Amino acid sequence: MIMTDFTKFIPQKSLDLVNYKGKDLINKLGQGIIANVVLSILCGENIRNLTENLTQRRVLLMNASLFVTYLKALASFQNLSSNLTSIISKELKVNDLSPNKKKYLLWFLGLTGKSVQNVIRDDNYFNTYLSSLDQNLSKIAKDIEALYGDMTIKGTNSGIDFLLKWPDLLRCMMAIGAQTLTIRGSEKSMYGKLFEKFVLGSVLSMLGFEYINKNTPKNNNVFWLSEREDKRESDATVLLKPGSGIRFDIGFIGVGNTELSLDKVSRYERVMEKNGTKSATITIILIDKIGDNSRTPKMAQAIGGHIIQMSGSYWVHQLAQTIHDEYVFFDNPLLHMTKEDSINFLHERMQKIDISQFL
Repeated sequence: MIMTDFTKFIPQKSLDLVNYKGKDLINKLGQGIIANVVLSILCGENIRNLTENLTQRRVLLMNASLFVTYLKALASFQNLSSNLTSIISKELKVNDLSPNKKKYLLWFLGLTGKSVQNVIRDDNYFNTYLSSLDQNLSKIAKDIEALYGDMTIKGTNSGIDFLLKWPDLLRCMMAIGAQTLTIRGSEKSMYGKLFEKFVLGSVLSMLGFEYINKNTPKNNNVFWLSEREDKRESDATVLLKPGSGIRFDIGFIGVGNTELSLDKVSRYERVMEKNGTKSATITIILIDKIGDNSRTPKMAQAIGGHIIQMSGSYWVHQLAQTIHDEYVFFDNPLLHMTKEDSINFLHERMQKIDISQFL
């Protein structure tokens, strides 16, 4: 029995997981779980630690589906390992192929979205890549067999027995590697962008600012997210009153990359305009952690900015104090309680916030 449609063997549930959006995450996990993650970040936890379990689950679900796809195809295609490149290259030319199916097929060629951009420059080179791929895999299979000996693995799926040798295993390993890189890259980007909004929206709400659309006429104790004007972007902007504002930049980035965030915010103008009124602004940078020898704090001072590390358990309390130091008229319950008591305050206020509004 010979089939010509490899994509028929891809489980629909795994196709639904190829691309993930913020709303999908909330619908799948529920606001309660997401709110708990946000609360943990407000109390100094690392977002990567908090989301790693979610990432591992998606990676392994997808890895398993890819392996099952290969097993099912084994029963329908002759000499699958040696013919797979040709089979997939033909299916990639189908006009109505969905983006998710295309991405799934490219994994079996060892390609991610990034590698297509960087390695496959045009259609002519794509054909060259496919030709060299088969030759390379064949050579590697022989080298591995020489190193580790012959390998045959028996697998059973839906009552059908399959025998996988090194060429089959290498195909699956290569595809799983490309798939894992894709998923981890997309998860890192998605969680970063998503929780930046959730954290900023939640903490500014707790500090007494109202979340609005920038174009609304309100000018007192309000904030909006992701402002883009004249190629200058701030992740959030607060207007305490006409004439007094704050620009926020947030980054869940490692110790060695803090200068990148500072480079961006150093381009912010210190004056903004809303509803025809100009306001002087300060810059506050929220960052996961700063290295011991980082030059970022001194550079922040040079641009009139403040840096607050979210790795500290009481960074929200520190943020409230920083705003009060700049604008003495700013008041919030956090300013009148101990650092230890501030944690209970965060727990209470988090229960009253609808995080979905910040998407």
